[in-house]
Amino acid sequence: MRMLFVMAASAALVLCGCGPSAPPSQTAKPRIALIMKSLANEFFLTMEKGARTHQAAHADQYELLANGIKDELDVGRQTQLVEQMIAQRVDAIVIAPADSKALVTACKKALDAGIVVVNIDNKFDDGVLADKGIQIPFVGPDNRKGARMVGEYVAKRLQAGDPVAIVEGVPTAFNAIQRKLGFEDALTAAGMKIVASQSAGWEMETANRAVSAMIMEHPELKAILCANDSMALGAVAALKAANKADSVLVAGFDNISAVHDLVKQGKVVATADQHADQLAVFGIEYALEMLVRKGAPADRETPVDLITAETIQP
Repeated sequence: MRMLFVMAASAALVLCGCGPSAPPSQTAKPRIALIMKSLANEFFLTMEKGARTHQAAHADQYELLANGIKDELDVGRQTQLVEQMIAQRVDAIVIAPADSKALVTACKKALDAGIVVVNIDNKFDDGVLADKGIQIPFVGPDNRKGARMVGEYVAKRLQAGDPVAIVEGVPTAFNAIQRKLGFEDALTAAGMKIVASQSAGWEMETANRAVSAMIMEHPELKAILCANDSMALGAVAALKAANKADSVLVAGFDNISAVHDLVKQGKVVATADQHADQLAVFGIEYALEMLVRKGAPADRETPVDLITAETIQP
């Protein structure tokens, strides 16, 4: 699934320019900007580390400018980062947008400036892209499929009719919507009763508060499925504080290292690995590919795998 960018350096340099008014460079390497969401989230720190490792191994092929935001919801700051990269005349932007709709306008400005844009992690809204008359390829996993795998694993450990809850990500984020749908697909098919579904904005502390309220309102809960692992950590802490850690199953999504011991112990029964260390790399390689070829960009699906105590690496 991974396509490595292996091209003659001379061909890449002849064909990639920094902007519509700049002549093709014969000497400079392409500059790729990686713009991520919250660097307080381990997932994106892992993503950044993977990208930097890849660039170090391919230093003759491109330069990397990596940055992110402090708050998962800081759309304004992420928009500023895009605008800064336009001003710096980078060759390509690889972006994990904080919002599936709000960042499209800024990315259209990048396209208008002759900059290649590749979307990773959280897919841009197709309707907004169509309204703007642009195409931006998405390189990333099928989030609904990944969440469905997690939900199916949890459902096998429950009985039909058992009450369950979902802790959602940011409601306007495409990946959050898809993960919720994937959980619902699995739980509904297995006959579970979804008694609560609430956003915690990807944040651990917000999830802790949300789950504390859920278990007070629904003390009979049998499982809580969280749309990322940070929120799963918050759920585990809330259950421990309520002396319910052994009676309610918790699942997450992302396979960050902070949940590995919990998965091994069964306190988080399942998560989904979308390979954070490679996700930006997939996007960077596609951006480099696009810099040397013509044609309409197409989406590219990347792997997502179910992680449980039986499958996690020791």
